[in-house]
Amino acid sequence: MELWRNEMNEEIYRINQVIPTTNADENENTEAIQQWMESVIRQIGHYKTQHKELLKDATTLLELALWKAKMDEKEEDSLGEVKAKKIKLDMQSERSERRITSGANIVIKNVLPYLELK
Repeated sequence: MELWRNEMNEEIYRINQVIPTTNADENENTEAIQQWMESVIRQIGHYKTQHKELLKDATTLLELALWKAKMDEKEEDSLGEVKAKKIKLDMQSERSERRITSGANIVIKNVLPYLELK
């Protein structure tokens, strides 16, 4: 995101250099500003797309981390018990259940507002 900020600062610097060098012709200034604004709007759209992709990746990682923590918690609870065959049979259903009950939907819902652009 620092790169995005630097690129936008360069764009601001660029328009501040372009306007004084254009002739006093109002149409020429207007055209230069319009081209600059279109360029900035395209860049902002690109940054928003990148940000959404980063949010999606972060959300996925957070969900997987919560699921893993819940699975580890369950394994610690049943570590001393001898249920080798039953554990193998129940592991798949246990994994699915833990994914649902990991609390990721609650955590993600409360974390995402701090990560989204406004």
